[in-house]
Amino acid sequence: MKQQGFKSKLHQIIFESDTKAGKLFDEILILMIILSITVVALDSVPSFNEKTKHIFHLLEWCFTALFTLEYAIRIWTTGKPLKYIFSFYGIIDFLSIVPTYIGVFFPQGFAFASLRMIRLVRIFRILKLVQFLGASKVITQSLKQSRYKITVFFTAVLIIVTVMGAIMYMVEGPESGFNSIPHSIYWAIVTITTVGYGDISPITPLGQFIASLVMLLGYAIIAVPTGIISSELINHRNTKIHTNTQTCQNCNYSDHDDDAKYCKVCGTEL
Repeated sequence: MKQQGFKSKLHQIIFESDTKAGKLFDEILILMIILSITVVALDSVPSFNEKTKHIFHLLEWCFTALFTLEYAIRIWTTGKPLKYIFSFYGIIDFLSIVPTYIGVFFPQGFAFASLRMIRLVRIFRILKLVQFLGASKVITQSLKQSRYKITVFFTAVLIIVTVMGAIMYMVEGPESGFNSIPHSIYWAIVTITTVGYGDISPITPLGQFIASLVMLLGYAIIAVPTGIISSELINHRNTKIHTNTQTCQNCNYSDHDDDAKYCKVCGTEL
């Protein structure tokens, strides 16, 4: 019973942030993630790597050991380990520690070492802190409600750039750098998004006129996704948002009502 109580308490600390201990744990975890990312980034700078290679190596193993311990505790304290392991955060947690161990067997595996930067994704855990939970859920719900409108908008933009790319290929041709329709579509994407690399540009009067229309169209459509999401944000302004971080120890479900005493998925007492 004592072990089960300790396990439950530990689960509450590392999976939730309603309590002072849970909030402190999350804040320390976020600080460790930032420091580990800083070490990985500085280690990639030749001037730093030559002078402090051994220090960076030691720090990296320290961070990896701490993250490994945290990962193991998360698995141990949850009722369904496989569900956590194959969850989004579970996969990210695993990928953030495994490159260091792979480096032991493949010292030259720089590609694997670069995967340590995936720890940066773990910083999204900050959105589970109570003071940010309400705002993050409003944004998440707004994006979710906007997905069909954004999809339609994105499809329309794809059609436009495809048509414009094909037209520019016929108008300008290889002589102006429009070597193929896919290459011309690339030009249309760069132009309509107002990026304008300048590596391809029309030289004929008709081509320049069409390019001008595409540029103006780009300015007109940039505001569309912003307007769609802003509209959904306004609609969710008065929506009741749950601001607790209670996580079921048995099934890891975390979207519970503020006054919930039992998990709505498996019925386990919270």
